[in-house]
Amino acid sequence: MSEIAHIREIDGEEQTIKEHLIEVRNLAERFGEKLGVPHLAGLAGLLHDFGKYSDDFQLYIQEAIANPENPPKRGSVDHSTAGGKLLYEFFHQNGRTQYERLLAEIIGNVIISHHAYLQDYLDADLGSKYLYRVKDKQIQQYEEMKEVFFEKVMDKNAFKKYVEKATKELETFLLNPTKNPFESMMFLTKFIFSILIDADRTDAMLFDENKSYTHLEDQTTLFSQYYDRLMEQLKIYEESADETNKIHVLRSEMSEQCESFAENAPGVYTLSIPTGGGKTLASLRYSLKHALKYKKKRIIYIVPYTTIIEQNAADVRRVLGDTNNILEFHSNVVETEDEDTDDDFFREAYKVKLSKDSWDSPIIFTTMVQFLNVFYETGTRSIRRLHNLANAVIIFDEVQKVPTSCISLFNMAVNYLKNYCGTTSLLCTATQPALGYVEKSLEVNIDGEIVQDLTNVIDAFKRVELIDDATDTLFTTEKLSIFIQEKILENDSILVILNTKTVVRKLYEKLTEELDDVLHVYHLSTSMCPAHRKILIEEMKWKLNNNEKVVCVSTQLIEAGVDISFKSVIRSLAGLDSIAQAAGRCNRHGESGAFGKVHIIDHQEESLKMLKEINMGKIIAKRLLIDIKRSNRPVNDILSNEVMERYFQEFYSEFRDELDYPVRGYRENMVQMLTDDRQKSERYRHYFKQAKAHLPLFNINCMHTAAKHFHVIENQTTTVIVPYKEGKEIITELISAETITDLNVLLKKAQQYTVNLYDQEKRKIEEKGGMYGILDQSVFILTEGFYDERYGISHEGEGGLSSLMM
Repeated sequence: MSEIAHIREIDGEEQTIKEHLIEVRNLAERFGEKLGVPHLAGLAGLLHDFGKYSDDFQLYIQEAIANPENPPKRGSVDHSTAGGKLLYEFFHQNGRTQYERLLAEIIGNVIISHHAYLQDYLDADLGSKYLYRVKDKQIQQYEEMKEVFFEKVMDKNAFKKYVEKATKELETFLLNPTKNPFESMMFLTKFIFSILIDADRTDAMLFDENKSYTHLEDQTTLFSQYYDRLMEQLKIYEESADETNKIHVLRSEMSEQCESFAENAPGVYTLSIPTGGGKTLASLRYSLKHALKYKKKRIIYIVPYTTIIEQNAADVRRVLGDTNNILEFHSNVVETEDEDTDDDFFREAYKVKLSKDSWDSPIIFTTMVQFLNVFYETGTRSIRRLHNLANAVIIFDEVQKVPTSCISLFNMAVNYLKNYCGTTSLLCTATQPALGYVEKSLEVNIDGEIVQDLTNVIDAFKRVELIDDATDTLFTTEKLSIFIQEKILENDSILVILNTKTVVRKLYEKLTEELDDVLHVYHLSTSMCPAHRKILIEEMKWKLNNNEKVVCVSTQLIEAGVDISFKSVIRSLAGLDSIAQAAGRCNRHGESGAFGKVHIIDHQEESLKMLKEINMGKIIAKRLLIDIKRSNRPVNDILSNEVMERYFQEFYSEFRDELDYPVRGYRENMVQMLTDDRQKSERYRHYFKQAKAHLPLFNINCMHTAAKHFHVIENQTTTVIVPYKEGKEIITELISAETITDLNVLLKKAQQYTVNLYDQEKRKIEEKGGMYGILDQSVFILTEGFYDERYGISHEGEGGLSSLMM
């Protein structure tokens, strides 16, 4: 019987099981060095496909080769369980130490799960999917497979010595002082799982494309070039700026403070630069300097909205003079996920799986949704990237936008990166949330704020006057339209930010009907793809710079990270952080001489019953506005540090029962599912009473159950590529793509031409035939006619793109 692991499609070349196991082990060891666990990670690589030595799997391969049009059922042969079973038998049942049994549980779970997701050690029904797989499930030819493995891959003595090294790494790793060792083990399991997924798929991709592994391990040369280019650009700014301009002087001082602070040891720090204070380049200066001093492998920007990715990435590319090494990761274009199968013989899905980006780039821009998905989402798609967050610098831009239900999960992840992974995190925002106020608090370093004399800096950056039009009156779309028409006589430009897409569109239609002949009216929402929004924003900037009359009606996507400045802003009542960000789009650079006007209104037609966080932010903000009015204080005091801190404390108090991510239908919240101490767990006590025949589990985490219920956004979305401008060409090329490399390039390009559809939107469009799947239904495409040049996604299929496609 043959011993085939993979077969190359282009020339029929075979990769043996031994070759694959050794290559994956080598890659896993390399990836594991970042956490000081090369042998733990290597052990997972060494045993993950050990089950392919069975006659059943080899017959499966031969049948697939003989019948490519009608291959055997996907996943019909279990080749993942055998490696976990071997570890359980050798080191759990017969383990000499606690650390050997822990190793068997951690690495065993990683191995048995590498085509799906990590199994529950102890689920809510007091069953153990892990124990069933490694202890109770019968594997045919298991004894014969062990003999072949020890004969051909690694002899038994060498194997036991390798495990000894891995066990020592585990013991050293867990000596790190921590409040919760079960939390540490949970994250370690996820990191090693990430390493195995990436190593396995990387080796399969290299074999499929007949390439060797190449990776620039040391980024010192590249980061040095970047730093020099950044400093040259900053020097140009200095020479061309008005030295008497107070804001310019403060920007320069804060940038220099970032340079000095970068000498501090890795940790968690805050950068509270006011809106318009040059946060992007200042944080880049800190990151490059810190990465050079402490040999960090990559710099990752985490932002709340895709709009911020577009602008910030463009700014960084321009300053650093590099388009090849800066990755924008907006969303998962690939929607399907492999479960318990090796897709070698299902070519399109297999190539898509291997092409998913692992974030192995020097500089990455992505979203908070993607960051949290890497840690907590089910499947192998997102978690593959997790190990590349180690030994990095991560800038969390507008960190106050962490979803409330994910606060504790976010804090746990950042703390773990700090304590175990050598990662430095920088929390950037003009409105720092009280993340240390919650029970699972964020471990920000003592004296961790970079900006000195923060109160005076905030006062110096004051460029707007807030006007309270919310506490004494309500606005309708009709009334707001009249209000805008009055204010446009006083100002050349107005930005209107409302809380829902429905009222944004309604107001836009009203204004275009009444004002289209006398000024330029723009509409922005997340129903548009990033490339479309970018074009509209650039067009608006040009008109604003030329003093043309412009009104923009937008959802909150414009209020953070978009470098655009209007003479006046109207913001529908929301949380104080949103009001502060909206104010940052008014008189952004102090260009008007006088203060810009920011009107806070209460729009009664907004339906916020499904938007609990926005609604609660609105309630608290209105309460604080009333307090300020009663005490005869200036409205601008609403954005002071004192009031902002009170706002976040009240906000988190209102959501105290949701901060640990409650899971519907379960007594335990997600934090408990992932971190429960055996001694405190009611679930474990019940299990131990009735499971006398089983050895006690050290890990009791419900990782599979937790991941299955985890969604950053409660309403699930599906990503579609839209036929807007270059998106149309990308769709055509994706359909005919032949190599994994081609898919990689095209899927990255496609990010600029994607929109996320909520389930109800997707159903509506599907009913009208407005979308279809390609690449084994793993990538979805929007049909022409369902994308509109004014609104983006058109649910009715009446969109007009003819003028845009020329």
